[in-house]
Amino acid sequence: MYDVAVIGAGPYGLSVAAHAAVAGMRLKVFGRPMATWRDHMPAGMFLKSEPWASNLSDPAADHTLARYGARAGFATEHGRPLPIGAFTAYGRWFAEHAVPEVDERTVTRVARLDGPGGGFAVHTADGDVVTARTAVVAVGLLPFARVPSELAGLGREHVCHSTGLRDLSGFRDRDVTVVGAGQAALETATLLAETGARPRLVARAHALNWNTLPVPRARAPHRKLRTPLSGLGSGWRSWAYSELPWAVRHLSAAKREHIARTALGPAGAWWLRERYEGTVPQLLGHALGGARVVDGRVRLTLAGRGGPVAVDTDHVVAATGFTPDLDRLALLDPPLRAGLATVGAGRAPELSGAFESSCAGLFFAGLLAAPSFGPSMRFVYGAEFTAPRLVTGLRTRLRAAAPLPPRQRPRPRASV
Repeated sequence: MYDVAVIGAGPYGLSVAAHAAVAGMRLKVFGRPMATWRDHMPAGMFLKSEPWASNLSDPAADHTLARYGARAGFATEHGRPLPIGAFTAYGRWFAEHAVPEVDERTVTRVARLDGPGGGFAVHTADGDVVTARTAVVAVGLLPFARVPSELAGLGREHVCHSTGLRDLSGFRDRDVTVVGAGQAALETATLLAETGARPRLVARAHALNWNTLPVPRARAPHRKLRTPLSGLGSGWRSWAYSELPWAVRHLSAAKREHIARTALGPAGAWWLRERYEGTVPQLLGHALGGARVVDGRVRLTLAGRGGPVAVDTDHVVAATGFTPDLDRLALLDPPLRAGLATVGAGRAPELSGAFESSCAGLFFAGLLAAPSFGPSMRFVYGAEFTAPRLVTGLRTRLRAAAPLPPRQRPRPRASV
């Protein structure tokens, strides 16, 4: 039996695993490293966050993005956007050198073990079962992709979520409607236009929100005090969400739910604006009213101030974000999932200060932690806060259980 099973090998899962390995835990990590970034984002995308705010976390901070960039020959400069491919390669390098070997088999079920010792059974797609005293669920964003109900009845040939677009070349010369007003919507629409498609953007918002050029990191003290810079952007509100997730957790459940749903809302990166404007037609202030297939195309009914508008299109891309909802986490055994305490009226797990759920030994990291700790959990930057605290919680839980026989401390593979 392992001490801990980590389900997920994205930024959060890998960061937790790096800390757990150094803590001497017998560890099993499942997942395809950086799968979301490798398999679900089109070539040509850039990282929205600053490179210095995009590190995965290891205890000694030996495996930073800047260190990898220096080895791989690319710059990691403040104010210079980084290609998604470079960040993906960094995450894979981190997995190779800061984490014990990752098991890429798909986890299909996580169930509570019966008996006085407790623990968890982790079932894989090939029929194997691995047991662990504790489990960390860090499955990333994909299970929680949100598609508006108006589009849910259409087939995959007519609608997809923005995370389903790896190769855009198949949309060349086709009419594509992108729904949403955030970075994913704006960048997807721009890339579609640059690939030869005919995109349009539809959004409920009456105006798009664009981030401004980031303030310099090196500034006079009074300017830093007036406009602090944080991993989630500039300004005191962003700084608080970025640096004080522990304080967010002490707010009421209703307040935390509201913050998780509304804070740091949809906005486009400053470096994308010039490419987008004048390239992508848009219908702002229009909400989806319905959708149906007519003669092989999608007919969207949009509700705007001037009345309903009909738009015919070949394909619809829902760049409509993600919903932290336990009911979408099919790999959790239904009785285990149903028994978890949740935040307020929502379906995200209520977590302790160490990211432990109401089921002893079951921890969550990433998006599902946002209604407990705030919006930093939606970004890579939140891994720096999460990993050491979660591993402290693992150590506490493991000490409370019956000790295992002595064993040699495992270590991550050496850096090269």
